Amino acid sequence: MNTYSKVLGSELIVFEKAYCEYRLNRVESALKTIESVSEQTDKLKELYGQVLYRMERYDECKAVYTDLIRNSQDEYEEERKTNLSAVVAAMSTWEKASPDDLGLSETTYELSYNAACTLIGRGQLTEALNKLQEAEELCRVFFSEDSDITEEDVESELAVIHSQMAYIMQLQGRTEEALQLYNQVIKLKPSDVGLLAVTANNIITINKDQNVFDSKKKVKLTNADGVEYKLAKKQLQAIEFNKALLAMYTNQADQCRKLTSGLQSQNPGHPRPVLIQVAQLCREKQHSKAIELLQRFSDQHPDSASGIKLTMAQLYLSQGHVTKACDILRSIEDFKHKQGMISALVSMYSHEEDIDSAIDVFSQAIQYYQSEQPGSSVHLALVREAADFKLKYGRKKEAISDLEQLWKQNTNDIHTLAQLISAYSLVDQDKAKSLSKHLPSPERDLNISEWDGESLFFSCLCSGKLPKNYDPTANPDPERWLPMRERTYYRGRKKGKKKEQVGKGTQGATSGAASDLWFRESIFAVLTLLFKTSAIPPGMLSINFWATS
Repeated sequence: MNTYSKVLGSELIVFEKAYCEYRLNRVESALKTIESVSEQTDKLKELYGQVLYRMERYDECKAVYTDLIRNSQDEYEEERKTNLSAVVAAMSTWEKASPDDLGLSETTYELSYNAACTLIGRGQLTEALNKLQEAEELCRVFFSEDSDITEEDVESELAVIHSQMAYIMQLQGRTEEALQLYNQVIKLKPSDVGLLAVTANNIITINKDQNVFDSKKKVKLTNADGVEYKLAKKQLQAIEFNKALLAMYTNQADQCRKLTSGLQSQNPGHPRPVLIQVAQLCREKQHSKAIELLQRFSDQHPDSASGIKLTMAQLYLSQGHVTKACDILRSIEDFKHKQGMISALVSMYSHEEDIDSAIDVFSQAIQYYQSEQPGSSVHLALVREAADFKLKYGRKKEAISDLEQLWKQNTNDIHTLAQLISAYSLVDQDKAKSLSKHLPSPERDLNISEWDGESLFFSCLCSGKLPKNYDPTANPDPERWLPMRERTYYRGRKKGKKKEQVGKGTQGATSGAASDLWFRESIFAVLTLLFKTSAIPPGMLSINFWATS
């Protein structure tokens, strides 16, 4: 191309020049060449669509193919529809967009396959799996008409469909079935290096920190020449993240640091490289450095700080710094007024016997819901919890306003009224008396003179519970009144028998240590489950693949 640069400058061979640039993976140069022409032919528009697709400019690409289908009438209409369906699938998967239904009939296995990919992007996994099965059937029927096609050729063509099926199974938690299908694809050794890389990556995500030897072999498939031209940016990014995680799981600390450093420079605002670095530091027992790294990233990228701060809180908790963990959690604006966050904070402050801070958490939350969702079930539930909490810790005076609010919402709530009267009795006895008038009167008057004192006394006595092996016909032991050591049949304790220990552990250990461990684990569960945030180390990514146009 460099030799004939003058000739290539002519508009007569713009398509040929742009096509060569496209095949040489110079997509930006190809784009400039195509856009330099004042009027594009249909075949140049086709190439333009391919270039835009490779550059992941899906909206523009969709417009190009839609225009071509609308204004062209030739034998290539089906191919254009296939390309358009691939664009829609890409938008659904990578941009989480929901394009309008274009009414593309799924008459070929390619169209059916791309429709399945669109469903996966929308999270409709069961429907997507059914669609892939339809695509497989269409593919088999299509190739059965050609006598020159062998069964191996058909299986190779089906490899991408099977890999996508395995991906859905993996998302559904059917990892054994997914792994079996992934390995079948690998054994076929398909010529598509992109498909091989994605399949190998997903096997690694199933293996995680197990079967490391197999993962080391599979990771080599992700390094094949030309992979970077076959996959989307997010797919390549996911593969690189997983390489760093694999290095961590295989105790290659230097390699892990090198990979995460490169990932952080390429994706400065992405939290995952930092989380992997933190996981590696925690493996090396360098918790202080890990917290410093998280704090620095949080300060530099406040938009991505929520997950980072949750990780910081977990690190502080693991070291027993409960108050510091609470301070971090209260600084997360996104979760500040979530019920799970309130529950976690109150539990932690109670554990530290910092009742004032726990009450302050309740007060701020109630104030927020009072202004945003007054009278809602969440608001009233928080008021009830706050009142019960204050009463539990003897803060009756502080519970009055909460109890009054609850009673006004439901004046038939006798339990709340009784609590309110009890609280007012310490502050304002007149108010307590006036409120007591709202208590219901007894159903009938009681005449104490009618009671028989003796029968009343004996009616209160309950017969003791008899042992399971009680025999009413057996004679009682005549020595039962004597201490055990003074009975004639006492033989003493057997040697070698020790009293069962109350607690287990090292010398000096107490049940408080076990209580602390349970507390921290329970808070971990709250943070992980309620806020959907991965505990460190972050879980591996599974990535999706669809047939490019």
